[in-house]
Amino acid sequence: MRNILLVIIIFTFTSSAFADTISGNVREDNLLRKQNTVVNSETNKPVEGAKVSVPQVGYYSTTDKEGHFSLNANIDDKAILQIEKEGYRPFSITIDKTINQTPLKLGIEKTSSFDLYADSNLYHLGDNVFSKNSANCSQFRMMSIGPYYYKSVKLKKPEAGQEAVIIFGSIIGLDTKLAKELGQNSIVTVYSSPMQVIFNGQIIAQISLNGDNQQVVIPNSLIRANNDLTIQTGKNLFQYDYTDYDDMEFANLRIEIRDKIFANK
Repeated sequence: MRNILLVIIIFTFTSSAFADTISGNVREDNLLRKQNTVVNSETNKPVEGAKVSVPQVGYYSTTDKEGHFSLNANIDDKAILQIEKEGYRPFSITIDKTINQTPLKLGIEKTSSFDLYADSNLYHLGDNVFSKNSANCSQFRMMSIGPYYYKSVKLKKPEAGQEAVIIFGSIIGLDTKLAKELGQNSIVTVYSSPMQVIFNGQIIAQISLNGDNQQVVIPNSLIRANNDLTIQTGKNLFQYDYTDYDDMEFANLRIEIRDKIFANK
């Protein structure tokens, strides 16, 4: 299709000799005290009263006056850690069983006038039928809302040199061919089609990998005052007797306006 556009950003966490903060760019700090900490990404000051959760394992906590929280949860597989605080953008990061080996410093950003839409909830798409080898299935705790997520979204057209971007805070559970080839699941013989991002009836992206901060640019020509946004999970490409939807989860979906990365000068 002419309007398909896929922008996937995969972040790799590496050790560093300097203290970095995981924020919009998702970086890791390996030189912190034992407590996990939530800070304002701009001022680096602690954020008190931020809600921290890992819904897949039933973990919920709140940061203290120093921005600290302890992650007392049994994490066996990849799961989504979410942070919410009034006046801040929703934040999420994919964690796994190594989470308690190194304390985290998580930077959250203040909301901006450029934020057009935000949904901080965790959603499970699919049909609640999946292999034990499926990507991250051991952490699924929510029932599926069905094969698609739909929202009506009011937007304004970006000005010259700007673009509207859909951002997925975190995605787990995709069982595509590419996810399989990169070791994100252990399914042996089958795989699913990619997750589709549909805007006003047009497929603008197909997402094949699990990860954080995956971004999709909305073509300006598709933007109206009132818009339909649909996220459609993939289908098992080797099941012909019935439609077998890929079970997956995503959290912290938002739309923002930003300056074009490759704007014409």
